[in-house]
Amino acid sequence: MGKLVEGKWHDTWYDTKASSGKFVREDAGFRQWIQNAEDAPFKPESGRYHLYVSLACPWAHRTLIFRALKGLEEHISASIVSPDMLNEGWEFDVPDPLYGFDKLHQIYTKAKPDYTGRVTVPVLWDKQRHTIVSNESSEIIRMFNSEFNALTGNTVDFYPQALRQQIEEWNDYIYPNINNGVYRCGFATTQQAYAEAYDALFAALDRIDEHLATHRYLTGAQLTEADWRLFTTLVRFDAVYVGHFKCNKKRISDYRRLQGYLKELYQVSGVAKTTNIAEIKRHYYFSHTGINPTQVIPQGPDLDFESEHNRDLV
Repeated sequence: MGKLVEGKWHDTWYDTKASSGKFVREDAGFRQWIQNAEDAPFKPESGRYHLYVSLACPWAHRTLIFRALKGLEEHISASIVSPDMLNEGWEFDVPDPLYGFDKLHQIYTKAKPDYTGRVTVPVLWDKQRHTIVSNESSEIIRMFNSEFNALTGNTVDFYPQALRQQIEEWNDYIYPNINNGVYRCGFATTQQAYAEAYDALFAALDRIDEHLATHRYLTGAQLTEADWRLFTTLVRFDAVYVGHFKCNKKRISDYRRLQGYLKELYQVSGVAKTTNIAEIKRHYYFSHTGINPTQVIPQGPDLDFESEHNRDLV
């Protein structure tokens, strides 16, 4: 995972020495919005936008799920980068269809030649203005959730006004402890930093498992953005985070309620096709040579996402 510094690529890892061994994620560098408004510079138009994603990345996975659930696949095109993220960062197995680039960092410097920051997925690109709209997944999914409804006629709302406070509370709890918590475990470079992240992670998973005993979804009876933001971490957990990131107190399959909840979300129409466990394992075990220098990819585990979830009993 390298970065651009004033438009020049540098193959450099995160500096955990400056943070006492703790992994600290950088903020996204592009934060513009598509809006269904007359004077908006970025309007929700069919065919105008392109999404760059990795099938391995949980943050990018969110955007693929919302693209599918909101009926946007025919309106927003997409490119998938290689799962192998090595000394040039994210690369394309086939040239980028818009500009013929072979590296994602070229997309960033196309948008801003002197860009400084990490080169991450997802990237939402505007073909009309030839620039990046956003590389912040949490904001991209909200654009997909609401701003294209007039175009698609799909009014399913994963961020309803009445539940927004609860959604935000869950997001604020899940992001540091679970979504980013697994990375805080895996990328920690001191025992103390790892132990702090590990304890917070499993305390959060325990709490949510108990919560699901009396709630169908995080906010109650309605599936929301908060559930999908949690899902993309849960679906990778047993295949990658347990072993590769040392999150090995329990598997998700050891949690009766969380496992059923995970299966239910996986079985929502359109979600399974966005989930590629082979690419997920390939990326983490092959790309993180500081953690797995042999680049050997485990053949297991056996995962069960398709059997009866029994969530109808909640």
